[in-house]
Amino acid sequence: MKQQTLLNKNIIITAAADGIGLTIVEYCLNYGANVFLTDVNQKKLSILKKHPQYNKKLFIKKVKANNPKEVMKYFVDTKKKVRSVDALINNVGIAGPTGNIENLDIEEWKNTIDVNINSHFYFSKYFIPLLKKNGGSIINISSTAGLFGFPLRAPYAASKWATIGLTKSLAMELGEFNIRVNAICPGSVSGDRMNKVIEAKAKSLGISKTKLQKDFESMTSLHTFVDKEDIANMVIFLLSDDAKKISGQVMTVDGNTERMN
Repeated sequence: MKQQTLLNKNIIITAAADGIGLTIVEYCLNYGANVFLTDVNQKKLSILKKHPQYNKKLFIKKVKANNPKEVMKYFVDTKKKVRSVDALINNVGIAGPTGNIENLDIEEWKNTIDVNINSHFYFSKYFIPLLKKNGGSIINISSTAGLFGFPLRAPYAASKWATIGLTKSLAMELGEFNIRVNAICPGSVSGDRMNKVIEAKAKSLGISKTKLQKDFESMTSLHTFVDKEDIANMVIFLLSDDAKKISGQVMTVDGNTERMN
């Protein structure tokens, strides 16, 4: 793919101060985009101010994505800087609690749903008018947990299934404006977040982390976790002209998940 695939495209990426989000940011910058990065973690955002592209091609802002007033204010501020937006990548998501439904804390359930799906709704709602200017792309980061049942992780799975429903519906609503909407479903992505998920579930089941990780890896045909770079590569493809006729699709990057338990 050409290095200037996204030259001067304006791209909003949420929850992007680290992990998958930050990897997507770096890929978009490398392909020529102007990236508007949001995150709730001020400490991590402060570190990013040392980035060589800061205030040149990379613009950062602290935004609590599940707070509609903050998202609306961010939209208003962004609208003063750019005439249009070419892409929105809804990457916000938390792991949520681990445990049987009857033992889950109600507030933890509500918070998982609020962060994982309401944030996507708020950002989409407010930024669609800027996407309509020239057409563009929305990518919602879901999970293979949005395609299977996921025992002991029901809040997370429910929110990720909802993300697929939002994606399919938005694709139908926005097609006439030349806005494509797709979801990416990563499998288990290697890194700190997955390590924490394994630790929590291993504790809940009373087994070792090593044994549980091997079990997770055996759930895919390729018997491996995926890397952040694998997700970023799919994002670049979906944003490019090579994917100009792809909308309403769920793109799995997971090594072919065969089971979730």
